[in-house]
Amino acid sequence: SEHHNRILLPVKAVVSTQSTGKQARQQEMKNNMLSAILDQKARARLNTIAQVKPERAQKVEAMLISMYQRRQIMGQVGEAELIKMLEEISKTEPKGTKVNFDRRRVTLDSDSD
Repeated sequence: SEHHNRILLPVKAVVSTQSTGKQARQQEMKNNMLSAILDQKARARLNTIAQVKPERAQKVEAMLISMYQRRQIMGQVGEAELIKMLEEISKTEPKGTKVNFDRRRVTLDSDSD
C-alpha cells in the first residue's frame, strides 16, 4: 500500500503540470494574437479593464480573436474602436450595481458655518 502511494503522487504532479503548461501555452497564444490585433494603447486599456472587470475583458478578447480569425479585422484595432466594442458589450450586459457620483452634491458649502 505504501509503495502505491509513492507511485501515484508523481503521476498527479505530472498531470497538473501538463495542464498548467497547456493553459500557459494557450494564454501565450491568446496574448500573441491580441498583441497582433490591438495597438499599444488599446492593449493597455484592455489590460486595465481586465483588472477591474475580468469577465468583460474576457468577452472582448474572445470577440476580438473570433473576428480576427474570421478575417473581419484588417489591421490593428485602436483604442477608439476598442471603446466602441466595450460600449456595445456593456449595452448587452444586465444592469448590475452601478455607482454614479453626483459631483454637485459633494462640493462643500463654506457659507453654511
